Amino acid sequence: MTALPTSALPATEAEAAAELATLAERIAYHNARYHTDDAPEISDADYDGLVRRNTAIEAAFPASVRADSPSRSVGAAPAGHLSKVAHARPMMSLDNAFSDEEVEEFVGRVRRFLKLADDAPVALTAEPKIDGLSCSLRYEDGRLVQALTRGDGQVGEDVTANVRTIADIPQQLAGEPPYPAVFEIRGEVYMAKADFAALNARLLAEAEQTGKEARQFANPRNAAAGSLRQKDAGITAERTLRFLAHGWGEASAVPGETQSAIVDQFRAWGFAVADAFARVEDEQGALGIYRAIEAGRAELPFDIDGVVYKVDRLDWQARLGQVARAPRWAIAHKFPAERAQTTLNAIDIQVGRTGALTPVARLDPVTVGGVVVTNATLHNFDEIERLGVRVGDRVLVQRAGDVIPQIVESLTAAENRPAYVFDRLCPECGSAAEREEGEVVYRCTGGLICPAQRVERLIHFTSRHAFDIGGLGQTLVEAFFRDGLIESPADIFRLTEEQLVARKKDGRVWAAKLIAAIDARRSIALDRFLFSLGIRHVGEITARDLARRYRSAKALGSMLRRAVFLYHSITPVLGEPERKYVLRRDKLLVGVIETAGVGPEVANALIGFCAEPHNRAVVFDLLREVTPLDVIHETRDSDVSGQTLVFTGSLETLSRDEAKAQAELLGARVAASVSAKTDLVIAGPGAGSKLKKATDLGIRVITEAEWAAIVAAS
Repeated sequence: MTALPTSALPATEAEAAAELATLAERIAYHNARYHTDDAPEISDADYDGLVRRNTAIEAAFPASVRADSPSRSVGAAPAGHLSKVAHARPMMSLDNAFSDEEVEEFVGRVRRFLKLADDAPVALTAEPKIDGLSCSLRYEDGRLVQALTRGDGQVGEDVTANVRTIADIPQQLAGEPPYPAVFEIRGEVYMAKADFAALNARLLAEAEQTGKEARQFANPRNAAAGSLRQKDAGITAERTLRFLAHGWGEASAVPGETQSAIVDQFRAWGFAVADAFARVEDEQGALGIYRAIEAGRAELPFDIDGVVYKVDRLDWQARLGQVARAPRWAIAHKFPAERAQTTLNAIDIQVGRTGALTPVARLDPVTVGGVVVTNATLHNFDEIERLGVRVGDRVLVQRAGDVIPQIVESLTAAENRPAYVFDRLCPECGSAAEREEGEVVYRCTGGLICPAQRVERLIHFTSRHAFDIGGLGQTLVEAFFRDGLIESPADIFRLTEEQLVARKKDGRVWAAKLIAAIDARRSIALDRFLFSLGIRHVGEITARDLARRYRSAKALGSMLRRAVFLYHSITPVLGEPERKYVLRRDKLLVGVIETAGVGPEVANALIGFCAEPHNRAVVFDLLREVTPLDVIHETRDSDVSGQTLVFTGSLETLSRDEAKAQAELLGARVAASVSAKTDLVIAGPGAGSKLKKATDLGIRVITEAEWAAIVAAS
């Protein structure tokens, strides 16, 4: 679904919150399909449209920004057989621009943040945005010691053995020592177009020789990701992977004062960088590079989907800092989508684990940008009505990445064919499908009587982002459920080897390994445990926030019992309007949960789940089998960590945005107004009522210079 225009934004806070919940769920799902499973289901343009829609609504309704907002997360949790390692410095994502005007606005924001004149030059670097797998290479004294994938930006997968097989990646930095004690090179592992075609041809030939079904990769990015994540590094070595360097992570010393100087050093150390990399003096020069790269895109040996611009000066990069998921000093200028025509043959409905019904378009095979596609997600039934598509229509589809396209419009909707009619019934169990006020998604009301939901919830429970049980994937979960071996999460931990041995030829060995993998998950991180329950609106980030807030299952459970009691005891006051009652109830529930970012929607979903006796029975049964681990808090070495700060008056050496970024980096919270909860006020010239209130309340007040000293000492 393409992002809707600003004029179509929700009209009320409630409508905004409902749509943001749907967007968070959909974006998180597609993040996992792209970053973790290497099996995206929607196009880059479609995904970007969802993110842009989310950003527009959050800007218009800041009070409705969710704890699990896509604007706060990067990628998806690492998964599979590879060990997980925390990044020394997070691997960030990039914000996107889709027009020249948005690029100009990006540079304008840089000038405003740095308090530069409107016409002050801002030198940028520009380079192709390669469609590969992000990787961080750690060098110590010039020697490669570790390689990690991006993962979720905080934790990646250890692919060191596989990376050592890539010829583009030096085991020892070139040039003369001394080298930095620690330097992390970051870039993209990719497969060239020619190598991708050769690999698929080889896989097809091998399949014909053995009589097995051919397994071919859909596109070069999937081929690169699948090859890099092999258990056997020998398989990775057989596939030609390449690497382009474009940035860095942790560094004990940085050999230069600009982005372009560091890239020059990358070349000297023996790394490949994009031939089209260039430094320009301003945004107009950057746009010129964009047009040149776009014109020569087809001739490039690898796939790209845009151009990345970065502020060249490193001191400015440091001042600009970052927001939740992306640096303020860089942006990706995306290319427009490619388009083609095909026929819509059918519309099927898929049922997700939360009961969400998603219409899927089945298409005549069509080649868009070199990839044959047959399916497109239609997202929801309002989208079908908006597009006016009917089975049998010729439709225009577009694609901005090597994935399934979106339908842009029907080319034959005026022809005499019956409109698509949704009967509002679940195709799996026949239960009624309903949607909440302000939502666009219909959901099956069958709950646990719906086989699709029960199976999907078990699949979610065992998934890589939840309990991550090795060897117990979707196929086995479906088979165990079908055969009556498991019906609830706790049943997984009661499986025995005797129940499993007859299911495979080498049953005894296989069964022992699977039971061992299950037993290895009897202790689980608290946030993973909470996320695994599949509570609506409680995604990975919200689960992590709740776990960090309460630190133990005991403390979290105690809070939830109080909240459920309150949930049942809140009743309307005589004559109280329904809306006022709902607001009062929501405020009380949010107050009991008392976790940053958890608003009424998440609170109601969480407490509603816990208030249901069947859900409590499932959780208590599971707790007999597994133990959620306590959270160990990280501490920040700062005099203002955990404090609430207010900036007032004029700031002379930095912008208000930069001051807020500094405070958040030191673990403090910045409030807009002074209250009894305020710990510190930083007052500049012209401070008025806020300064007076702080003085009246006896709150500590410091100058901008004193604030700068705190920042420098931390």
